[in-house]
Amino acid sequence: MRTLAFDGRLGASGDMILGALLAAGADPDALVPAEDALDVRYEASEVVKRGIRATSVDVLLADEHDHHDRDGNGEASHGHDEDHDDHTHAEGAGPHRSYREVCELVESMGLPGAVEERAVEAFTVLGEAEASVHGEELDSIHFHEVGADDAIADVVGAALLLADLDPDRVVTTPLSAGGGTVEMSHGTYPVPGPATVEIAERADWSIRGGPVEAELLTPTGAAILAVVADGVETLPGLRVTSSGYGAGDRDLADRPNVLRAILGEEAGLTREEIVVLETNVDDVAPEVLGGLQTTLAEVGARDVTVLPATMKKSRPGHLVKVICRPEDAERVARRLAEETGTLGVRSVPGTHRWVASREIESVTLELDDGTHEIDVKVASDESGAVYDVSAEYDDAAAAAGEAGLAIREVASLAESAWRDANGG
Repeated sequence: MRTLAFDGRLGASGDMILGALLAAGADPDALVPAEDALDVRYEASEVVKRGIRATSVDVLLADEHDHHDRDGNGEASHGHDEDHDDHTHAEGAGPHRSYREVCELVESMGLPGAVEERAVEAFTVLGEAEASVHGEELDSIHFHEVGADDAIADVVGAALLLADLDPDRVVTTPLSAGGGTVEMSHGTYPVPGPATVEIAERADWSIRGGPVEAELLTPTGAAILAVVADGVETLPGLRVTSSGYGAGDRDLADRPNVLRAILGEEAGLTREEIVVLETNVDDVAPEVLGGLQTTLAEVGARDVTVLPATMKKSRPGHLVKVICRPEDAERVARRLAEETGTLGVRSVPGTHRWVASREIESVTLELDDGTHEIDVKVASDESGAVYDVSAEYDDAAAAAGEAGLAIREVASLAESAWRDANGG
């Protein structure tokens, strides 16, 4: 499996993502459709950040690149400090648009279908975040900084460069949000800003504070990664084929302001850092124990197992074992205590597990009573080799009930249909 991995320990913005993708091998010519449609120019240059060579990308608006062409040596300007690219655009950076206007503009650009879909989805994520923060409907949202031409160029450019690299999978490590406060159009807010937090809630990856008192993760960067990237705790095992760094504008005191992108081939299963939580209970109602899969998953549990056990004085009880990520452990332990009334939860830190890549795909079955769509879970290793296909129980049960067949029979038919459609 060809995997693109972002190392987000120093955050991400739209410009940094563009720079990292170019540095990792994306073709700059892939950006031409956006340049033509928006009348902008992407200008990439090499900079050094705390000893790290990185690619900086500036988006020149029409008047800026015309001036640059005339004098031949004009300083490229993105119109804003890119680590604040979603909050501090200059007023002349282009028109501010509604969510619907931005989507219509992207859809009018004649982009390849997958590129357009990604760009529109990123703006939908941004719009939903803003709507949630301000208590408004999505269609009533007006973007300010992220509706300007250069911000649109960031999102569309990232979608174009990702299509050029064409990885099978995109992942990111936990993203550092920074600290302190940030100035926005509505006032001063703590970092991460409200929209960034809303986007993180909708994303598969996680955020963490620090390591500096500055805004490191912007809404535009977060929205792009929310659309394209799965979260991982550590970089996966890769046979690296290319890598590079995208530069930010900040000069941090003791670390480079860069986003690293690594492109390579995965092989085997993915190592995931986990914590195992345990507690013994002997007075919890069966209904509560049965609901732990759902209630604990809501706060980050990856797996929940309830085992029968013999307690002190030979009382029957249960051992509850929960697997979660280290950063979710405290929250999961608290919910476990609240749900069961246990007086203590044990933690087994410093462990890991090897996990498969899992995708949900749909197959169509023609049964005696009609057509049914069945989801199947496809498990593969990091090389893309499929080693298990299993039908989703609820879908198989619903179809079996309507067709008067055994659930096991319908599940087998769905799994065979997927294998037939995928060559084995």
